[in-house]
This record gives sequence, structure tokens and C-alpha cells, in this order.
Amino acid sequence: MPPLTMKRENSVISAENEPMVRITRSRAAAPEKSTLARCAELPKPRGQKHSLQINSNTAVLRERKKNAPLVEKKFRTVLKDVTNLCCKSLNGDGLNAAKVSKKIMRVGNSSLNLSKVTTSVNAEVHQFPTKLPPRSSINQSCSDRKFHEQQQGNPTEIKRFSRQSPLTSTKLDLIDIDSDQKDPQQCSQYALEIYNNFRVVELMKRPQSNFMETLQRDITQSMRGILVDWLVEVSEEYKLVPDALYLAIHFIDLFLSQNYVERPKLQLLGITCMLIASKYEEIRPLHVEECCFITDNTYTKSEVLAMESLVLKFLGFQLSVPTAKTFLRRFLRAAHASYKNPSLELECLANYLAELTLVAYDFLKFLPSAIAASSVFLARWTLDQSIHPWNPTLEHYTYYKARDLKTTVVALQGLQLNTENCPLNAIRAKYRQDKFKSVACLSSPKLLETLFQT
Repeated sequence: MPPLTMKRENSVISAENEPMVRITRSRAAAPEKSTLARCAELPKPRGQKHSLQINSNTAVLRERKKNAPLVEKKFRTVLKDVTNLCCKSLNGDGLNAAKVSKKIMRVGNSSLNLSKVTTSVNAEVHQFPTKLPPRSSINQSCSDRKFHEQQQGNPTEIKRFSRQSPLTSTKLDLIDIDSDQKDPQQCSQYALEIYNNFRVVELMKRPQSNFMETLQRDITQSMRGILVDWLVEVSEEYKLVPDALYLAIHFIDLFLSQNYVERPKLQLLGITCMLIASKYEEIRPLHVEECCFITDNTYTKSEVLAMESLVLKFLGFQLSVPTAKTFLRRFLRAAHASYKNPSLELECLANYLAELTLVAYDFLKFLPSAIAASSVFLARWTLDQSIHPWNPTLEHYTYYKARDLKTTVVALQGLQLNTENCPLNAIRAKYRQDKFKSVACLSSPKLLETLFQT
């Protein structure tokens, strides 16, 4: 057989034994390789290439970890500021006040040089004694301090006593109503601070007492009284707490003090303020649909929501306001301190007298705390004329003396006796019920001038 023929047969046999490999441009351009080399480039099974890469990467990382030098962990650097002066040791590592850059903080037109402050602080830090004094001198100084405190009084002990017991008078008949620590709802430890804050807030959030004469032209005092009398019936119908009623009327007076309201919108304002107050005080507040139903669908849901948004924006969403009911709880607790058993009749009568002032426009000139104190004064006088209605305990906790309440008590007695024949009887009908001890049927005798001389 000719050599050419043998060469062709060998190439055919070798081609049959070689696996099928896809020929690409790069492969065709590459130099010819041997059969074994081409066999080594066979496509590998799926997943084998990925596993080999992972194993090789893991091995490389291990080698790097073995050969890598130890690197110290980096921590957050401490700011070189005045705040860490005391954190440094006293062996010369403290921050020198001279190295602190001068910073000036401006407050209004005045300025405060912080460099002077840092110098004084740094000086105090380095004034610690290196050697403690003997123990005998320490005991001697402690004994001297105790003797000095016994002579002039320890200010820390005075502060502690004033926080636990607000008694500042030396009268023996003064009773501490915050001594009972068992009832957590009384907040005995903080009651004094809370009500002192209320006395400040009632001055800040006080409606004007003459807005009917200065601002309102379309509504009158009698219209406001009719609205309040109707809201009393609403609160009774839906069993709302008294705080919601007081708060709603307070919102109405605040809004009328600075906003002109036309007569057709007065009832809308009233029911909207009751809606807001119920949301603040009640577990289950009124619904907008109920407000529309109460007004016999005079106003739509959208009108109520629009008025609610207007009132809330005017109030700045600040709804926490002390009312006469807020102070009445505290003052009744002080009044009950002189009783062996709490008097339910006294509580109902004081609440009745305080609610009568809600209808009267003239009582806007009195503070809520003065109305609450006058209600307790007149209630005690109505129930018992044998003793003075005011005592040192009430004077201490109300911050009112009897002579300070004369004008308010006289005006309140006029409401109780209904000397002006007011036709609005919702509150009187409410307190004629047996559950309120029918206190609306009681009348007080004439007030004596001697009651207000103390």
C-alpha cells in the first residue's frame, strides 16, 4: 500500500477515536496540539469546575492566614475634649487646658468663653491630694459637720422632708393628706409638684372673660348657656365622665376668645369640642356619626371633621388643661382629712356647685382653682354651720385664705339659690337624682362676714 494511503487511514482511525469537540475560531487559530493534550481539554461534568475553584480558594485563604502577621484590633479613638478630663489618670496623662482650643458659645447677645471653663476644670482635677489625711482628722471633720448641721439644719434633710411631706406650717391641726403611700393612683410622692404645675398652667391657658363684648357679634351669653346646658344632657345620655364635659366647655371658650363664630356654627363647635374631649378622656369616645345624629343631622360628617381639624390646629394639639374638676379632687381630699369617714354628700354637693359655674358666663373671670376651692367652702357651709368651713389644711393645700374666696363664694351662692331665675335646669335635674344624694334640693344659709375675716 502506498505511504499516502497509510497516512490517510491512520488519520481516519485517530479521528474516530478522538471525542467530538466543538471547533471555535480561537481553537482553529491555536496551534495544533497532540491528541492527549486535546483529550485533557474535554468538558468537565457540571459542578466539578465550581467545586475545584472553591477548594483552591479555601486552601489559599488558609495559607494566607498561617503566614499573615497578627494585626491589632482597631478601637474608636477617644475624643480629645473637655468631657474626658476626669477619665485620664493623674500621672501627667490628663489633657492640658492650655492645649484646648478656645471655643465661644453665643446665647443671644451674650457669649460664654469655654476656655476659661476648661482651665478651671483642669485645675480642679489636678488638686487631688497625693496622700490621704489620717483617719482621726476625718472623724473629727465629720463630727464637726454633724454639729454644724444640728445647729443650722441639714439642707439635704430639709429637701427630703419637703418632697415626702409638703407641710411647712407648724400648726398642730394641719393634716398631711399625702402621707398615705399605699394607693399608687394618688401619686402621693409627686402630688405636690403636679398640682403646683397645674397652678401655673391654668394661668397660661385661660380664656378671655370678655370675648362676648369684644369679639363675638352674632352670639350672646344666653346662647352660650343654652349650648352648655345641652352638652350636659349629651354627657348624661352617653355616660361621659365629668372631665370630658369640663374639657369640652374649656375648648369652646378658648376658641370663642380668639375666633369669630357665626350663630349657625355654634352648635357645630360645641359638639366638635365634645368629640375631641371624649377622645382625650374616654376609653370609648364618641363617633362622628353619633355627633351628627345628636344634632339631628344638622351637620354632615365632613363638616364635623373639618371643624375638628380647625379646633385642633387652633389648640396646637395641646389638650392637657387643668379644669375646676382637676383641682376639686385635690381639695376634696383635703376637706375629707378632718372627717372620720369620707362624706359622699359633701363630694356630690361640691361637684354640683362647680358644674353650675359652667353655664354662667360671668364665672370665666375666676380661676378654676378658685372655683374649686369656693365650691368646697360653700358645700361645707351648707352641710354644717356649726364649724368654720375653712381650716388650716384646706388653706395649705389650696393656697387660698378665706378672705381670698369671698367674691367667688358669694357669686356661687347666688347660682345655688338661683337668684336670677335661670331657666337652664339640666344640671339641677341631674343632681336631683338619688345617686347624687339629691344635693340640688339643698340651700345654704346667709353667709356671715365673720367667715371671711381669716
